[in-house]
Amino acid sequence: RAAAMSVSHSSRLNKLVREQYVRLPQDGLVQVTYVWIDGSGEGVRCKSRTLDKEPKSIEDVPEWNFDGSSTAQAEGSNSDMFLVPVRMFRDPFCLDPNKLVLCEVLKYNRKPAETNLRHTCKKIMDLVKDSHPWFGMEQEYTLLGINGHPYGWPDNGFPGPQGPYYCGVGADKVYGRDIVESHYKACLYAGVKICGTNAEVMPSQWEFQVGPCEGIEMGDHLWMARFILHRVCEDFGVVATLDPKPMTGNWNGAGCHTNYSTEEMRREGGLKHIEAAIEKLSKRHHYHICVYDPRGGRDNSRRLTGHHETSNIFEFSAGVANRGASIRIPRQVGQDGYGYFEDRRPAANCDPYAVTEAIMRTTVLNETGVETKDYADH
Repeated sequence: RAAAMSVSHSSRLNKLVREQYVRLPQDGLVQVTYVWIDGSGEGVRCKSRTLDKEPKSIEDVPEWNFDGSSTAQAEGSNSDMFLVPVRMFRDPFCLDPNKLVLCEVLKYNRKPAETNLRHTCKKIMDLVKDSHPWFGMEQEYTLLGINGHPYGWPDNGFPGPQGPYYCGVGADKVYGRDIVESHYKACLYAGVKICGTNAEVMPSQWEFQVGPCEGIEMGDHLWMARFILHRVCEDFGVVATLDPKPMTGNWNGAGCHTNYSTEEMRREGGLKHIEAAIEKLSKRHHYHICVYDPRGGRDNSRRLTGHHETSNIFEFSAGVANRGASIRIPRQVGQDGYGYFEDRRPAANCDPYAVTEAIMRTTVLNETGVETKDYADH
């Protein structure tokens, strides 16, 4: 009974009844769900409309609008915000031919909303496109019951110490695998570039990986994977939190490790380019920490303690196969002499647009210090 009470009421509705309606023909009409990032910079919102034919490309999806005063993005007296479609996916919830569409948010004057970090990221990615930056991001998250307690944990206590849970198998070691596998399948169906998943070190904590993606595609695919995760969890009646340290004490936090390479790093002899990039990152640690979570580093300060497989937030470090470093060079890359490296500092609730933009500004555009350069006039 206690376990049943930790899931939402709506998850207990009869899902077989819903299936009857999902299968009904649509007579050529298409349901399009618009997805956007809200004023928190972390939450996603969505709403749907009917189009009279299936859109074949993003250009076929019209702009729309929403009430920004209800998403912490506008004043009530001037609340209309524009939804500008930027990337389209198949809809794993309503099925073909229906679509999920990721959107940028513009204000009434068509300037980007404060939490629309895609806008400048796209400009930077266009500037550096000749370096062909590839990214892969490892999204850690924790499943919570509707009561805010980690799903599957004892109501009035804690599970056994960390050790048996990472990549674990068995009912006493992993909680919520149904959710994880449903999310994986839904992402594959949607066309999200999900490339793997595993149980993490803390019980009821999981990770999925998205990539390799080039340029702006990284942020687009990770945000849609997050939307699908929240939507799948809704069906199961639990909550996925991206809090970087959901449980205080001797429990691992949650990050969004970011794997990165340019074309020259991936070629024979690329290790010297990897080392040069790490050297640039070492001189701009504070700037990166400030953009690697939505609160200027305050969220990450709870996670980057130097313990639980993290580096210390106040120090930059790098090493081969070192999970306690800011930057890890995989052992295989060290042996091969080319490949990629992993920035382990981004928090689970980071904005991937901010993270990937910052990496490009520092390693390719050679920016230094805490200020960013405006390339609009160049």
